Amino acid sequence: MTSSAMSGDSHRSLSRRELFAFMAAGGAAFALGSSGCSRKPRADAGKVELVWGDRGNRPGHLQKPRGAVVDSEDRIYISDQTDRIQVFSTKGEFLTHWRLPAFDVDGPTGLNMDSDGNLMVADTHFYRILFYTPEGELVRKIETTQGTELGQFGYVRDVVQSADGYYYTCEYGAHDRVQVIAPDGEFIREWGSQGYEPGQFYRPEGVAFDRQGRLFVADSANHRIQIFTTTGELLGIWGEEGDSLDQLRYPHDLGFDSGGNLYVCEWGNCRVQKFSSQGKSLGAWGGRGGRPGKLSFPWALAIDERDRIHVADSGNHRFQTIVL
Repeated sequence: MTSSAMSGDSHRSLSRRELFAFMAAGGAAFALGSSGCSRKPRADAGKVELVWGDRGNRPGHLQKPRGAVVDSEDRIYISDQTDRIQVFSTKGEFLTHWRLPAFDVDGPTGLNMDSDGNLMVADTHFYRILFYTPEGELVRKIETTQGTELGQFGYVRDVVQSADGYYYTCEYGAHDRVQVIAPDGEFIREWGSQGYEPGQFYRPEGVAFDRQGRLFVADSANHRIQIFTTTGELLGIWGEEGDSLDQLRYPHDLGFDSGGNLYVCEWGNCRVQKFSSQGKSLGAWGGRGGRPGKLSFPWALAIDERDRIHVADSGNHRFQTIVL
């Protein structure tokens, strides 16, 4: 987490009045309350294939991993709290790493691949998107200043590219929103604002396109997924706060498998939940804990070509590879 809002790695479930005051004030650190990770038994709809990673700052070790994506060559790129990108095989074998241009205490979050096979990094606290080759060469930046105008960034959390080459970002801060950037880097459109109503956001954390070209946004502190057209028309809302199936608590990341099913990484429920393309829950996996099969405040997931889910088990400083 960043130092601006919901600082550190702790959430608790706030009332709307509390959350509004908290976000408007810029946020101070607070401790995890009783409605953090669910301790209730959950439906276990998956199996663990692999647990990998060791805590540390050395190459090949992990320190609260925050972002993940798998490329077409079955390489998994991971960002963590040390402002670096590390590359592993999907078997957990360390391949290479590089540092980002500047250091921040929390590190970048959202990672995705662009149409040229480059890694896109939402460099949250430096108001930019970085583009790297798989070998770690920085080839492009979309960089701006902090602000609420079109063409400025708040704390940019994720970026995804549409089929026609446009970039879609989500950000939080004084103006929680989605911005659309043309292939040449021009900011062309935005929608959303800070709030609870349909089409508004509180701390949007992740974005992803489905096969129909609909944009899904993990509206984290509103405990829901919102679905839009590429012009910002609201198509639907999935989820409400809770720990039952079909409910969500602080969804942080999302992705689609080859069948069009949606997987949601829930920070607050310490689980991954699977939804059909119509929004019906197909089961969940995880629950709070440190043993294999349990998670501690997971931040991200990445889905490979075999539909295996690689989960950033952030509080345990490791990854788990599952089939759900």
